Amino acid sequence: MKVIVGSSSSSSAAAAAMDNGDDKVISFSELKEALLSLGSQEKEEGIWKVTEINQTSQCKSLKLVTQTNQNNNVAGVTKISRLIYTNSGNAILALASNAIHLLWKWQQSDRNSSGKANASVPPQLWQPSSGILMTNDINDNNADDAVPCFALSKNDCYVISASGGKISLFNMMTFRTMLTFMPPPPAATFIAFYPPDNNVMAIGMDDSSILIFDVRKNEEKGKLNGHTNRITGLAFSNVLNVLVSSGADAQVCVWNTDGWENQKSRYLQLPAGRTLPAQSETHVQFHKDQIHVLVVHETQLAIYEATKLECLKQWFPRDSAAPISHATFSCDCRLIYASFLDATVCVFRASNLRLQCRINPSAYLSASVSNSNVQALVIAAHPQEPNQFAVGLSDGGVHVFEPLESEGKWGVPPPIENGSAINDAAAT
Repeated sequence: MKVIVGSSSSSSAAAAAMDNGDDKVISFSELKEALLSLGSQEKEEGIWKVTEINQTSQCKSLKLVTQTNQNNNVAGVTKISRLIYTNSGNAILALASNAIHLLWKWQQSDRNSSGKANASVPPQLWQPSSGILMTNDINDNNADDAVPCFALSKNDCYVISASGGKISLFNMMTFRTMLTFMPPPPAATFIAFYPPDNNVMAIGMDDSSILIFDVRKNEEKGKLNGHTNRITGLAFSNVLNVLVSSGADAQVCVWNTDGWENQKSRYLQLPAGRTLPAQSETHVQFHKDQIHVLVVHETQLAIYEATKLECLKQWFPRDSAAPISHATFSCDCRLIYASFLDATVCVFRASNLRLQCRINPSAYLSASVSNSNVQALVIAAHPQEPNQFAVGLSDGGVHVFEPLESEGKWGVPPPIENGSAINDAAAT
């Protein structure tokens, strides 16, 4: 476009000429007005920005206590290794690095009529009257290399868990050990229940294999081999009848649940100039549509179509940013909550992996804690409240988050763009 300054033209025509790239004769005053008009337009189009939460007053957060009424610290832990809400939504279960489980329960009260987990009313760190703890078996030979893992039954009645030793089946009401099985080696590193039958589960091992195991019959139904390093993630799809697995080898595999055959395998991809770490955890989680899979790695978030393992969207942190430690869909699958090793938590729009809100450590950690290299290691989403999540830290802390009631959500959704990986309608 060639702008010729002259004496004839209208300001609207001048602006149109500048937009369209046409040659046009305009006056100095019209040129000035046209530039102001375009600047105003750009300002309006760029009004959206990521919501930054830096202060405690900008969101609701609740740190869960790790002491009983007897003032005994039952944790004695250095970090929270695994974290999950119960399916009922009224409790949070954590597995600490010392192989002890912590269970916080919210009660119905005047302040909490629903009895559900929230960031306003403190829960009770629950223990049965016997005072026993749910403690996993530990293998002294590999205690430092142990990878804690657990899975919760649909009815919240029992949990299957391991911390490098034998796998334990616990009663969630009494905390009693009902069964132990599969002494290492190899050791379990990830556990997922098979949806059609809660007595059957997939167990990822540290020797890169996946066992399909029937607890009731105490028998192995299949053994899957395809990874080259320990298993770090497992997820079933009822719609596709597949199991998706991920490993420390940064590989994702799809297995048919009819014959447990490998349908597809793919390694994670990085932009040019970046390299994958030799060994790091890769997590997988199905979207509610049971077709799309969230893949989480320290270098990226990605959405895949499960059958062909086609990558639809990726998000990469800046080179200078802390690695991603964990991520999960919100219960309605409209958001993705991601934790980072610098204790930052980010909220993404699931449909396009656009960053929507960033919660900085100063918003929920005291200055002394936030300056002591505390890391956010695991994150869990409430099963019924789409704007609530919890984070487990390397210092043994667990924090529950909700947006302010006046806000009602985590920031403003980014503008809709073409080419979304997941239709938001599929999340409803």
